[in-house]
Amino acid sequence: QVQLVESGGGSVQPGGSLRLSCVASGTIYSIYGMGWYRQALGKQRELVASIQSGGFKNYADSVKDRFIISGDNGINTVDLQMNSLNLEDTAIYYCHFLVQSSDGYRQVWGQGTPVTVSS
Repeated sequence: QVQLVESGGGSVQPGGSLRLSCVASGTIYSIYGMGWYRQALGKQRELVASIQSGGFKNYADSVKDRFIISGDNGINTVDLQMNSLNLEDTAIYYCHFLVQSSDGYRQVWGQGTPVTVSS
């Protein structure tokens, strides 16, 4: 069974930076995509950034030019560098992987890590 563990969330003032990290464990044969989603209080979960198997990166318009996603298929990790954070970035951030594992094709979610931006 594939599991994801996230780290790096916390509290920061507007304009600050945080780096989120996620590592996948378990038997993984292929990674088709990995990324980060977030869910703010009272809102739906939304895509923040993702990397597809061919290396194509996709960002939500609200985070372009501020956030940078990076991944390493070799060690099953995906990071999110978040710069110039603002109040609207406050949310629970979830790591997400699409994998071919010993259990078959799976969509896997992390437990979520909170990011709070406040002055």
